[in-house]
Amino acid sequence: MTQQHGSDFLDAFAQMSRNGGLESGGVERQAATEADGLNRQWFAGWLTARGATVHYDAIGNQFGLFEHTPGAPYVLVGSHMDSQPRAGRFDGAYGVLAGAHACAELFRAASSGEVELSRNLCVVNWFNEEGCRFKPSMMGSSVYTGKRDLQETLAIRDTAGVSVREALDALGQRGGDVIPEATAYVELHIQQGKSMEEDGYTIGLVEATWGVRKYEFQVLGEQAHTGSTLIEDRRDALLGASLLITAARRIALEHDVITSCGELLIEPNSPVAVAREARLVIDLRSLDAERLTAADEHFAREVEEAARAANVEIQTVNRHAWDVLEYAPEGLALAQEVVTELDLPHTRIMTLAGHDSTNVKDVLPTVMLFVPSHKGITHNEFEFTSDEDMLAGLDMLTATLRRVAQGELG
Repeated sequence: MTQQHGSDFLDAFAQMSRNGGLESGGVERQAATEADGLNRQWFAGWLTARGATVHYDAIGNQFGLFEHTPGAPYVLVGSHMDSQPRAGRFDGAYGVLAGAHACAELFRAASSGEVELSRNLCVVNWFNEEGCRFKPSMMGSSVYTGKRDLQETLAIRDTAGVSVREALDALGQRGGDVIPEATAYVELHIQQGKSMEEDGYTIGLVEATWGVRKYEFQVLGEQAHTGSTLIEDRRDALLGASLLITAARRIALEHDVITSCGELLIEPNSPVAVAREARLVIDLRSLDAERLTAADEHFAREVEEAARAANVEIQTVNRHAWDVLEYAPEGLALAQEVVTELDLPHTRIMTLAGHDSTNVKDVLPTVMLFVPSHKGITHNEFEFTSDEDMLAGLDMLTATLRRVAQGELG
């Protein structure tokens, strides 16, 4: 990479980070909010200025097509630009912008005859990877890969009652474009863990995804007075939710898996009223399929026990799951050759976080790459990856994408 190319990337990253930016250096760009829409507009302008055509599909995925060979299939590269509330500026967005820069540089080189490519190039900004405003996560890539129904997904509503369809239409970013055939996918992301930094690795070659079970529960009780209603007469939805959360933690310790409850909504959320309803999301994750299955089965029994103990009804509104699955071995081998040629410190690694590549790898040969995260801080406004590591990742991505676009994968 030339010094100018690296400087251009860092300048663009700083510009992008001001969209929805916080004083702390983090960002607030939940899916299809005004800040997310402004950032997508900025990105569209950046792409157009470099020779790409910008398209939106029916779920709001944003594509920048760099076509140098009419009729040739495309290689996809990208990630997501939406964020968690008060989150870091690197998660997802770094990978999208790095993918765009890699596409633009290879498109320029192919147009000037410096390199020969048998594939066209397309950077993609997947809609709603984070799944905080609209659930579930990885929404855009799920629809793209046929794992979710489009119309059902567009009808999903946030806590304010706004649907995905309405939010995208308000931004003018729900399209109907049919995206051309793709033969492979590449994604670059921050690790969102601390092992690479601690062990001195610059590039992570992702071998497989960890297995996940996500549950969205609705706990139905009965609203009552917190003082005058006898304990034995109460149907406390918050108590039922609390029993689910504590059960998940016990199960995690017993089966050596990871769990969390990241969202809990209570009605009426009054200090003097027993909760009539609680909604919450709990997940279980593991790199061991047998442990995850055992924990999942154990948790199902605990759900029944929590309903009985709190005298409430517990409904599983949604269950989102994927298993421990490997990335394409031929893609891993290609990335291994590239990182060896670049002489970058590297390791093979698994991902505990979900990514859009988790979906795309099931339909296209996929390469997933990591760069380090400082202290593993992520989904947090103080998330950080150094300029040096970002530029090394950009080098790795560009070199990998060039070989994939020359027909070496898919």
